[in-house]
Amino acid sequence: MNIFQAVFLGIVQGLTEFLPISSSGHLVLFQKILAINEPTLVFDTFVHIGTLFAVLTVFWQDILTLLKKPFQRLTWLLIAGTIPTAIIGFTFEDFFTGLYKTGSTLGVEFIITGCILIFAEKLGRGRKGVRETSYLDAAFIGVMQGAAILPAISRSGLTISGALLRNLDREFAAKFSFLLSIPPILGGALFQFKDMMETGSAGFNILPLAAGTIAAAAAGYLSIRFMLGILKRGNLRGFAYYVFALGGLVLIDQLFTHIFF
Repeated sequence: MNIFQAVFLGIVQGLTEFLPISSSGHLVLFQKILAINEPTLVFDTFVHIGTLFAVLTVFWQDILTLLKKPFQRLTWLLIAGTIPTAIIGFTFEDFFTGLYKTGSTLGVEFIITGCILIFAEKLGRGRKGVRETSYLDAAFIGVMQGAAILPAISRSGLTISGALLRNLDREFAAKFSFLLSIPPILGGALFQFKDMMETGSAGFNILPLAAGTIAAAAAGYLSIRFMLGILKRGNLRGFAYYVFALGGLVLIDQLFTHIFF
């Protein structure tokens, strides 16, 4: 992977991480298109760190408040949402890793993401804020986030949809989704670095990884700002139509043309 490819993929990651169209699915897809053989999860981990910086930058005031007053309701809601995500991740880690390598389920997963977005948009008209949101609500959103470990199932799409289905206010649904992304990104990065040290697979070219991470951070910041505006003024149907079209094209290639898959 050269620097230009890394920057391009970093931008793709940053833009799609917080839009409900699946960042990991796009990374796997473009790595197939660009014939990049570098292990997907390693680069994926680095660019997710970039998007983590984007979350910290946008929500620094909320995070600072959580650090100053850790024993508040939002903290416990985030913990309740993180636990099912962690359980799913640990339980199915090997299975998810295999899907990342092959990309065999991308087409179907993009279409599933679109269906969930449409369903949530139709039903999600709630008004719950942090006080009204229950721990069961948070756990349900965490389960949705755990399911989004699949390559082309959008994490932000499923967590925002899960929040809307549990009747959270749209603005709080977005904030909770983005804050809930912090623990799995941090945890995933730590475990990936641990595996790299144990297996001696740290011989990647650091310049492309660094360039991709910086590009992901910048694009992620813009993506969060854009998504917050969309949830205030618009709806998720446009994103659903996009992943329907993309999933259909991927399925055509996987089943018939076999150009990239």
